[in-house]
Amino acid sequence: MEKATLEPGRKMKVKPMGKTSKWSNLQKRLRRDKWMYALLLPGVVLTVIFKYVPMYGAIIAFKDYNPMLDIMESPWVGLAHFKEFIGSPNFGMLLGNTLKISVYGLLLGFFPPILLALGLNQILNKKIKQKLQLILYAPNFISVVIIVGMLFLFLSANGPINGLVAKFTGQPIMFMSNPAYFRTIYILSGIWQGMGWASILYTATLAGVSTDLYEAANIDGANILQKIWHIDLPALKPVMVINFILSAGNIMNVGYEKAYLMQTSMNIPTSEIISTYVYKVGLQSGDYAYSAAVGLFNMIINVILLLLVNNITKRLNEGEGL
Repeated sequence: MEKATLEPGRKMKVKPMGKTSKWSNLQKRLRRDKWMYALLLPGVVLTVIFKYVPMYGAIIAFKDYNPMLDIMESPWVGLAHFKEFIGSPNFGMLLGNTLKISVYGLLLGFFPPILLALGLNQILNKKIKQKLQLILYAPNFISVVIIVGMLFLFLSANGPINGLVAKFTGQPIMFMSNPAYFRTIYILSGIWQGMGWASILYTATLAGVSTDLYEAANIDGANILQKIWHIDLPALKPVMVINFILSAGNIMNVGYEKAYLMQTSMNIPTSEIISTYVYKVGLQSGDYAYSAAVGLFNMIINVILLLLVNNITKRLNEGEGL
């Protein structure tokens, strides 16, 4: 925007106003919301310190890093580590295993918390509802080490599950050493552990739905399924969209702890994923530059998937997305 001014005895000159107006608007907003920005400042500072500053270390993915030298003093190798990883014979297996565990886990684990929240919302007795919530939330606080220990205990050859299997088939099934069962055990145990905790957000959303809607539905003679379809699910839709986008953005972020603890020498073909490979190559073998390149490749795939899913979700939901 430009403003023309005419001074006595001089020709008309043009005075720019765009930058000045923007700066003044910014100053007004800062003065008006100064306490809100003050509350936001600690979070921004911590995010910069613990999230952005460590990104400096990602440079080693492009260097032949030597721990005895500084990062900048290590020789530059460019994309050599990325080419080595993509060209390695294990690349297809690692990428395939990671994607299968993540995608199957997302598809199978997305709806159980929603169904659980819908079911809990139908319980009118508060005491019973609170006890059920306590039981369902408890597994989330169990350590991953204990969860895997429970899996080995229950699914071992002499465990209670194989005790029942042996009665019908005559011989036990080696669940933990058979590669065919690894993904099923990993995903189902993860759903059991996190389903209750993941339902909290949906339960809180349903708690905010106006009771007038349910009363109007009762007057119209709606049954439970009709109330869920026309009242509960529309209220949950925005939360479901956001959770799906965030979950899709973490498709490649499969934690190494549980997969590594569940690994045996027999189930490596399906249990070896990118995160366990990075752990073994980086920390156990000491090849920090190569493991950093693998981890950075994993992050790039995550960002691409996040943008892709967000774009698709916006189109399907008329602009609703992140």
